[in-house]
Amino acid sequence: MKKRLSIVLCMTLMATSLLAGCKKKEEAPEPTETVSEAEPEAETETGKDGMARSYLTGEWIDKDLAKKKPVAIMIGNTNDALPQYGLSQADVLYEAPAEGGITRLMPIFQDYSGLDKIGSVRSCRHYYAYYAMEFDAIYIHYGQAIYATELLESGKVEDLNGLEGAIDSATFYRDKSRKAPHNAFVSTDGIDAGIELKGYDTELPSDYEGHYQFNEDDEKEIELTDGADAAVVQPGYYVNNPWFVYNSEDGLYYRFQYKKEHMDENTGTQLAFKNILLQYCDYTKLDDAHGYLDVESTGEGTGKYITNGKVIDVTWKKASENEPTRYYDASGNEITLNQGKTMVCVLLNDMEKKLNIYATEDEFTPPSAK
Repeated sequence: MKKRLSIVLCMTLMATSLLAGCKKKEEAPEPTETVSEAEPEAETETGKDGMARSYLTGEWIDKDLAKKKPVAIMIGNTNDALPQYGLSQADVLYEAPAEGGITRLMPIFQDYSGLDKIGSVRSCRHYYAYYAMEFDAIYIHYGQAIYATELLESGKVEDLNGLEGAIDSATFYRDKSRKAPHNAFVSTDGIDAGIELKGYDTELPSDYEGHYQFNEDDEKEIELTDGADAAVVQPGYYVNNPWFVYNSEDGLYYRFQYKKEHMDENTGTQLAFKNILLQYCDYTKLDDAHGYLDVESTGEGTGKYITNGKVIDVTWKKASENEPTRYYDASGNEITLNQGKTMVCVLLNDMEKKLNIYATEDEFTPPSAK
C-alpha cells in the first residue's frame, strides 16, 4: 500500500513539474508585449500622423503644407486702400511706418489657397523685403521705392513684382471699381502662376529651422505671470491710430484702426491675434521730397511681448540680414510664443512715448468716442 502511495505521489510531483514548465513557457512572451505598449510614446515624439507644426503659428497642420514656402504681400493701409481683402487668413501680420506717418501691412501666409482676392497690393519698401526674407518667403509687391531697387536686383529676394510685364499679367489683376493705385490684387491662381513663371522652389530648405519658438504643449498655454496687465494696446502709429482689445473668452486681441473694427472684406471677420510683438527700431529719413525711411531691421533694440492679457519687456536681436529676429526676456532667454497668429508692430524708436497699454478696458477711451 505504501509502495502504491509512493508511486502516486511521484506521478503527482512529475505532473506538477510539467504543468509548471508549460506555464513558464506560456509566460515567456511577456517582454514582447511590454515593448509593444511603449510604441505610442515614439509616435508622440515624432508628431501626429500626417501632421507637422507650422513654422508660423506652432499649430498642427498638414505635413506637406508645413514644408511649403510662405508668401509675404505688401498691402496698402491708407483710408483710400480700404476695404482690404485676405488679411484674416494670414498667419503673421507685419505693420511698419512708410512715409508721412502712414503704415503698410505685410501679411505672411503659409496657406493662401482658395483666395480669389488679396490686396490691394502696393509697392516695396526695402525693410519690408528684409522682414520677408526672415521667413524665406516669396515677396509680392507692385513696384518699389527707389531705395529698394538695389536689394531687389541683387538676387537675394525671391519676389513677384507687378512692374515686370510678364508677372503683371500672370499674377495681378485690376479691380475696375477702385481707383489706382489701390486697385491691384492677387489671387491663389495668380500667385501660383507667377511662382511657376519665375521658377522658384515652392518648398522650404531642408535645413530651415523656423523663425519663432512656440509653446509645444497643446493643453496648456504660456502665461506671463510676471507681466503687467494689458487689456488694451495702442502702439502709437499716427495716421491710422490702431489699437487692440483683449477678449478673455477666446484669449485673442482684436484689432481696430481708423476708429472702427479692422475687418477682412473677404470673410467679414475682424482681425485677431494670439501674440503681439512691438519692435522699436532705429531709423533715418532718406529724403525730404518723399519722406522715405530707412528702418534698421538688423542690430538690436527694445520691445514688448503681449499675450493672454499680459505684457513683458523684451529685447530683439538680429545679427545679419540673413537671420531671423529673435526676442529675449529680461533674463536673456528667448521668449516662447503661444500657438496662433502673431502681429508684429515695427515702430520707430522715437515712438515709445506714443505707446499706451491699459490694464483694463474701462481705462481706455476709443478714438471714435473722443
